[in-house]
Amino acid sequence: MLGKRKRVVLTIKDKLDIIKKLEEGISFKKLSVVYGIGESTVRDIKKNKERIINYANSSDPTSGVSKRKSMKSSTYEELDRVMIEWFNQQKTNGIPVSGTICAKQAKFFFDALGMEGDFNASSGWLTRFKQRHGIPKAAGKGTKLKGDETAASEFCGNFQEFVERENLQPEQIYGADQTGLFWKCLPSRTLAVETEQSTSGYRSSRERIIIMCCANATGLHKLNLCVVGKAKKPRAFKGTDLSNLPVTYFSQKSAWIEQSVFRQWFEKYFVPQVQKHLKSKGLLEKAVLLLDFPPAHSNEEMLSSDDGRIIVKYLPPNVTSLIQPMSQGVLATVKRYYRAGLLQKYMSEGIDPKMFWKNLTVLDAIYEVSRAWNMVKSSTITKAWKKLFPGVEENSGMNIDEGAILAANLATVLQNTEECEHVDIENIDQWFDSRSNDSSCQVLTDSESAEDHQTKAAEQKPSNKTRKTELNPEKHISHKAALEWTENLLDYLEQQDDMLLSDKLVLRRLRTIIRRKQKIQYNKSH
Repeated sequence: MLGKRKRVVLTIKDKLDIIKKLEEGISFKKLSVVYGIGESTVRDIKKNKERIINYANSSDPTSGVSKRKSMKSSTYEELDRVMIEWFNQQKTNGIPVSGTICAKQAKFFFDALGMEGDFNASSGWLTRFKQRHGIPKAAGKGTKLKGDETAASEFCGNFQEFVERENLQPEQIYGADQTGLFWKCLPSRTLAVETEQSTSGYRSSRERIIIMCCANATGLHKLNLCVVGKAKKPRAFKGTDLSNLPVTYFSQKSAWIEQSVFRQWFEKYFVPQVQKHLKSKGLLEKAVLLLDFPPAHSNEEMLSSDDGRIIVKYLPPNVTSLIQPMSQGVLATVKRYYRAGLLQKYMSEGIDPKMFWKNLTVLDAIYEVSRAWNMVKSSTITKAWKKLFPGVEENSGMNIDEGAILAANLATVLQNTEECEHVDIENIDQWFDSRSNDSSCQVLTDSESAEDHQTKAAEQKPSNKTRKTELNPEKHISHKAALEWTENLLDYLEQQDDMLLSDKLVLRRLRTIIRRKQKIQYNKSH
C-alpha cells in the first residue's frame, strides 16, 4: 500500500517554472511527478497563471520569487499597490529608501487616498510589506538602488529587432505612461511669509488626479490627455458635457489607472485615433504601444485592436528610469508647464491667495494641464526615445536650461508681486520638481472666519434688486455682474458639443481679467 504523499509547498519561482513548461507543452502528469505534487495542483497553477505572473512582476526580482511561497494580500490592498509602485519608482531612480521613509510615505498615501481604518505604519507592517514583495533587507536600510541595466539593454535590442521585423516607422510607435498630479497647490512662499505657514490656516494639498500622456516617437501625434479622478462627475463639472472637455476623463477610486479603465481608453480612444492618424499619413494602420504600468493591467495578448494590427508591449520590471520614453523628461515637462501656468494664473488674477484657492477647481486644473501637454514640443518627445532608438539626433529636444530659465523668470516676477516677495529661484525650482506636496507645495485651508464668509458672500451674490438694475444695458455694469455673466456663458459653452476649445480659453482669459479688475477696484476702495 502506497504511503501518504509528502506535502510540498512550491515557491513563486517554482510556479513560474511550471507555467513556462506548460506553455512548452509538457503534460500535467509529468510535471506532477517532477515537482511531487498532484495533477490538480498543476491545473490550479495554470488557472491562476495571470495572478501569479502579476504578483511576480511586482516583487523584487533578486529574491522575491525565489523565496516567497504564498501570495497573501494586505488588509489595505489599494495602499499596498500604491506603495510597491512608489517603492519600485524610487528603486529605479536610484533613490535610497529607509524603513522610516517607507513608513511615512505609507501614512501619507493612507491619508491622501481618504482610506478608512486604524492604520499604523509600524515596524510589523513594514516587515510584512517587505515579505509580501520580497524586498531584501538592504533596501530598507537606505541602500542606493538602481534600475536593471542588463534587462534594459536586452529589451532595447529585442525591441529594435521587433521594429525592423515588423517594418514599423516612428509614426507607428507609441508610448504612454501615467503620473499623479497634486493639482491644487502653489509654492509655499508665494502664499505668505514663512512665519505664517505654521498656523492652522495652511496645510499640504492632497487633491490629486492621474494624468496619462500618450504620443508617438515623432512627437507629431499627441493624443488628448487621459485624466482620471475619484469623482464620476465633480461638482465643478456641473453643466459640462464630458465629451467637450479637452481631455479624456474617467473616474475610479484607485490610486492608479485600473485595468477596466485602461481597456476602455485603449479600445474607444487610442485605437481609433491611431488608425485615423496613420491613414492621414498614408501608412499601414499598424502600430505598437509601449507601456510601463503596474501589473494590474491587461497582458499583451489580451490587449490589441480587433484586427490584431495595433498591439501592446510591456517594458520589463525596474527599467522605467532607464528607457521608458515618457519618464525621460516628458511627464516632468508637463508638470513644469502646468505649475508655471498655475502660478501665472494666480498672478494674472491679482487676487488674495485665499480667494485663489477657493476659486480654483478641478475643471480649471484640467484645462491648465491640457494646455501644458499641448506646450510640450515634438522635439522633447523625440529626444525621449533616443535610448530605445540611438539614432535620434542628440541635440533635439528641450534645451537643458529651459526649466532653469522658466524658474528664474517666474521668481523675478513674483518678487515684484505683493505677498510673494519671499520667493526665490530655488523655491520655484524645488516646486517644479516636487513629486509630492509635503513642504514645497501648500494651500490654504477652509478655516476662514465668519467675517470672511460674509464678505465673500456679499461680493459674489448680488441681491435680486441689484441684479435687475445691473442687467439693464443702460446702466453701468459692475465687475460682479460681468463675472456672473462670464461664468454663465462658460457653463453654456461647456454644454455645447460644437464649440471650439479656443473659444472656451478666450472666455477663461476674459474671466481672469475681470477678476483682476475686481481686485483692483476692491483695493482702491479699502
